[in-house]
Amino acid sequence: MEDIVRRTTTDAVYEALHDEIVSLEILPGTKLSETEVAGRFGVSRQPVRNAFTRLGNEDLLVIRPQKATVVRGFSMERVALARLVRMAVELEIIHRAMEVWDATRAAKLAENLALQEQTISDGDLSAFHALDYDFHKLIYVLSGNPMAFEVMLESKQKVDRLCMLSLEKGSAAESILADHREIAEAMAAGDNEQAQVSVRKHLSRLDETIDFIHKTHPGYFE
Repeated sequence: MEDIVRRTTTDAVYEALHDEIVSLEILPGTKLSETEVAGRFGVSRQPVRNAFTRLGNEDLLVIRPQKATVVRGFSMERVALARLVRMAVELEIIHRAMEVWDATRAAKLAENLALQEQTISDGDLSAFHALDYDFHKLIYVLSGNPMAFEVMLESKQKVDRLCMLSLEKGSAAESILADHREIAEAMAAGDNEQAQVSVRKHLSRLDETIDFIHKTHPGYFE
C-alpha cells in the first residue's frame, strides 16, 4: 500500500510541475528546491525527488548533486533532433491516415478546428494550445496509430515550451489554425501529396519560432 501511495503522490507532483514548466509558469533557469516543493504540495521529499528525476529524464530539469536543481533552458541540438524525429513520424502518419480517411474522420477534425477558432476569438491561448495538441493526436488516433502518438510525444515535449512562447506573437495562433485548416482540407479531398506538403510547412514554422525567441528571450537558451 505504501508503494501505491508514494507512486500516486509522485505522479501528482510530476504532473503539476511538468505542466507549469511546459506552460512557462516556471521559466527556464528557475531554481527548484526539494524542500520548498515538498512543502508546497504537503508531501515528503521522496516523491518530489522522484518527480525531479522524471523531469530530468525528459530534459526539463538539470539535476546537480549538492547544487540547486534548475529548469533546463532550450538546447538547439536537442530541439533540432526532436524536430527531425517529429517530422519523420508525422509525415508517415499522414500517409497512413490517407489510406483510411473518410467523411466521418474529416468531420471530427472539423469539430476540433471550430473549437480552435473559438478560442482565438476568446483570446484563450492556453485552450488553443490544448486544441492544437488534440488536432495532431486526432490524426494519429483516427489513422489507427494511437501508440505512435505516445512515441512522438517524447520529441514534441522537448519543443512544447518553444511553441508556448511563439503564441506570444499576435498572429501565431491564426497562422497555426490556417495550417491546420490546410492539412484538414487536403486530407478531406484525398490529396496525399498536398497533405504532406502542408504538414511539412506547418512543422517547419518552428524555424521562425526559434529565431523569434532568440531575439526576445535569449536567456532561455543554453
